[in-house]
Amino acid sequence: MGPVATVGRERGARGRRATTTAALLAATVTAALAAGCTSGGGPVDDGRGTSRQPEPGTSAAATGSSVLAVKLDNAPAARPHTGVDAADVVYAEQVEGGLSRLMAVYATRLPEAVGPVRSARESDLELLRQFDRPTLAFSGAQKKLLPLIDRAPLRAKTPGNAPDAFFRGGGKPAPHNLYLRPERIVPEDPGQAALTTGFHYGSAPAGGTATTSQTVRYPAARFTFTWSDSQDRWLVGMDGAPATTADGKRMAAATVVVQYVKVRESAFRDFLGNNTPYTETVGSGKAEVLRDGRAYDVNWKREGATDGTAFTTGDGTPVNFAKGQVWVVYAKAS
Repeated sequence: MGPVATVGRERGARGRRATTTAALLAATVTAALAAGCTSGGGPVDDGRGTSRQPEPGTSAAATGSSVLAVKLDNAPAARPHTGVDAADVVYAEQVEGGLSRLMAVYATRLPEAVGPVRSARESDLELLRQFDRPTLAFSGAQKKLLPLIDRAPLRAKTPGNAPDAFFRGGGKPAPHNLYLRPERIVPEDPGQAALTTGFHYGSAPAGGTATTSQTVRYPAARFTFTWSDSQDRWLVGMDGAPATTADGKRMAAATVVVQYVKVRESAFRDFLGNNTPYTETVGSGKAEVLRDGRAYDVNWKREGATDGTAFTTGDGTPVNFAKGQVWVVYAKAS
């Protein structure tokens, strides 16, 4: 049963296209995941990748330009989070049972620690194709999903193949206490150029509607973004409570995108039998961009898995985001 998402109004968003380089997952990752992997044939390309090798000297691994994406637990027991405030982009998606998970993407700054880290989902592979062979840090995945991760053009990092990069802590019970030391898998900041999201930054577009708060609801989770004039940011709330980092800082975004997408059933289920929703991030539709205390109805379009997402006004003009952290919350299109 698909999740239900509601906000104050239906909207739409914008961006630019991403760099495209497909690469085979490193042999070390294949070996590390082999216990749960099979080498059977894969589906047609829907963002899961191909077996093409990159040209010598042109891959993200060779240039050091690959972003780091970390899959984060977002159950109440996992909060507060660590290191999310350093992310350039935070994606929020629906998972089993109507709950939510986060994916934090890092390019311009790497925190000392990030977490709690949790398992990957099928939708992550399509979302990450916009980047040039990104590094995906996660903790486990369903056995049937592991071969798809195996074949995807990304660098998978888990406690199994990078044990020195992960640790248990935070005073939380397992499984909500696994953390990542980013510098042990990504020695240097990838840099702004690695953020091939399609986002444009600059002055605010004309129009919009003055807005103080917006809420996005999933069946068993909700996100609320409240504008703060004093901080010039959208303060993040989760499930009716202020969202803070482990060091007590309030989570805050310069720009929030509520992107209406198709959410369908996948071929995967959790151990309770709940279907894993598949969030389609390739296509087009409506979105809402929140910045500077105003809401803008826009259109979004991502032509292919290796493209970034374009957010435009009705006449096709790109919509600028405010400089700073961007939250993208995927909501089910009506």
